[in-house]
Amino acid sequence: MGPRSRQRRAGAIQSTNDSSALSKSSLAARGYVHDPFAALLVPGTVRRAPLIHRGYYVRARAIRHCVHTFLERTCAVSGASRAQILSLGAGSDSLYFRLKAAGLLTRTAVWEVDYPDVARRKAERIGDTPELSALTGPFQTGDPESALCFASLDYRILGLDLRQLQRLDQALAAAGLDPAAPTLLLAEAVLTYLEADNAAALIAWTAQRFPNALFVIYEQMRPHDAFGQFMQQHFRQLNSPLHGLDRFPDVEAQQHRFLRAGWTACSALDMNEFYRRFLPEEECRRVENLEPFDEFEEWHLKCSHYFILAASRGSAFSQTLVFPRSQVFHRVDPASPSGAFPASVVTSARQDPDLKRYGHASVLLSPEIILSTGGFGEEEGRHCRVSTFHLLSRYCDFKWKGSQIRNWGTGAPWDGRLYHTMTRLSDTQVLVLGGRLSPVTPSLGILQLRLCKSDSGNSIEDLNITVTKAGPEADSILSRWRHSTTNMSYENQKYLFVYGGRSVVDPVLSDWHFLHVGTMTWVRIPVEGEAPEGRHSHSACSWQGGALIAGGLGASEEPLSSVLFLKPISGGFLWESVVIQPPITPRYAHTAHVLNGKLLLVGGIWIHSSSVLGVTVIDLTAGLSSEYQIDTTCVPWPLMLHNHSSILLPEEQQLLLLGGGGNCFSFGTYFNPHTVTLDLSSLRAG
Repeated sequence: MGPRSRQRRAGAIQSTNDSSALSKSSLAARGYVHDPFAALLVPGTVRRAPLIHRGYYVRARAIRHCVHTFLERTCAVSGASRAQILSLGAGSDSLYFRLKAAGLLTRTAVWEVDYPDVARRKAERIGDTPELSALTGPFQTGDPESALCFASLDYRILGLDLRQLQRLDQALAAAGLDPAAPTLLLAEAVLTYLEADNAAALIAWTAQRFPNALFVIYEQMRPHDAFGQFMQQHFRQLNSPLHGLDRFPDVEAQQHRFLRAGWTACSALDMNEFYRRFLPEEECRRVENLEPFDEFEEWHLKCSHYFILAASRGSAFSQTLVFPRSQVFHRVDPASPSGAFPASVVTSARQDPDLKRYGHASVLLSPEIILSTGGFGEEEGRHCRVSTFHLLSRYCDFKWKGSQIRNWGTGAPWDGRLYHTMTRLSDTQVLVLGGRLSPVTPSLGILQLRLCKSDSGNSIEDLNITVTKAGPEADSILSRWRHSTTNMSYENQKYLFVYGGRSVVDPVLSDWHFLHVGTMTWVRIPVEGEAPEGRHSHSACSWQGGALIAGGLGASEEPLSSVLFLKPISGGFLWESVVIQPPITPRYAHTAHVLNGKLLLVGGIWIHSSSVLGVTVIDLTAGLSSEYQIDTTCVPWPLMLHNHSSILLPEEQQLLLLGGGGNCFSFGTYFNPHTVTLDLSSLRAG
């Protein structure tokens, strides 16, 4: 890499600091953390999305946990020398000021290192801001040629390149850092921006130089799955590619990395595990109620692709358990795969409109036509709630073509809802229940869609869709989304069983209702047995006259593994639990189908395993589960299997996967670009 390339890359990395600093300032402004100093260290303000706030919140709490553990340990050691915090790549972080204001630096000093431009800019801002300089006390600023940009009694800021270790070592020694003193080293989203060899040299240097230390890093991981691929693409586009992820793709590899470099103990965990193990339940509930939120999939995916690690050296920290073992978070890895389902892109005769959306619903109207509605997607070059309907029509045995249709006629307009359900009434009629326009605005009323031919022709392109209201608009039962709707029968009458979901008032719903299809009225039908816990984003299938409910997200935003059967009995229904061995990994945002007496759970989100989700197959007679991978050799990668829809074609032993994707934290929004088919022929009854 030449000098100009290195300079451009350094500038790109510095810009990630500016973005991060603004996010931290927004985090504090919304009440996630108490940090009156974050806004003082950055120019301007911006309000980030709730998903960004949650991501930065768990990051801030993880770093806080490690810092406080270090300070408690050094204070507990009788006669311990003055402690030190060395923050590498500190940027505009406000750690020093938060600790100083809280009275936690009486026996501790802080050193910060970052690129010279970043360090000087921060030093100048502190000097120009009375609220900051009042905390540092008397200070000096270095001359432009000096690495030392700012120096007070307990605070130093140095402008250095972390790749130049000899100069770094000399400058820190000149600035008063004592390698023998108890030292906390922090590298918050730093090492992955260094070339792998430079990062390895830095880790080895810290192990050799600091015999009594704790090294804490916060980084990205899991580069090979769909979210990881999209994450890496984002940073490449910013000219700040992530390094070392192929070599150290998970927490186990990261731990071995530090142990081989000379650190004597090391522990690491992803941010989902940290959030559930180390934050009090009441604090989680407080944070979860700060803002309207409905991006659980992206939140959990983000947390599964970042980790916090603490490595230690020396007697003072040999017994320091930064992350003590706990039974609160159980890892539930799936069984070894029993096979794989080949995946392929659905072929078409021409360039048809792609179904680029998520949070939509799809229904098989006839063996030749699939209708998809709603969701958030790409329309006319912009990302929005989708207003057009998508038809996938079969024109020969294994070929489909797509087309887009707007609703016509004098009926109601399509309102752009998402996370709704669709139920087929006939080859030309569909019932739409529930959904939302935003996390604070539910969709109102029941909609009936009717597919009809125009006067101009008989081809698919000549079809129209009319929307009419089929029930009272102020129907409180349907002020929900992420619920399920299942076809059922009772006393020879057709009903729709509406279960679970969430609403503006209730983050998780546990109630159920029966809608009589003929009269469009709600009917009470006796249900016995222990009611299941509330959930949303679960799956539901019709089976043997009842309904199979699987997975979902529970009241504590925890994925569920339970499979329940609402069984028809004399005079009503009965809730029963389906016992499964081996137990399945908890999941949500998946789809499900029953084929040949087997329940298929397709994709979704799980947080208790680092494996890539495929298809879980449950034999409903034997109660046995098996796992199948999805062979994506012939499918463009990445393929995100959450918030998608799926259509089972039992005669062909195929499963069509339509849409899917999500808002991938600050990395952008991803939509699966193609409809994909899975070959299920290996599951033939036998």
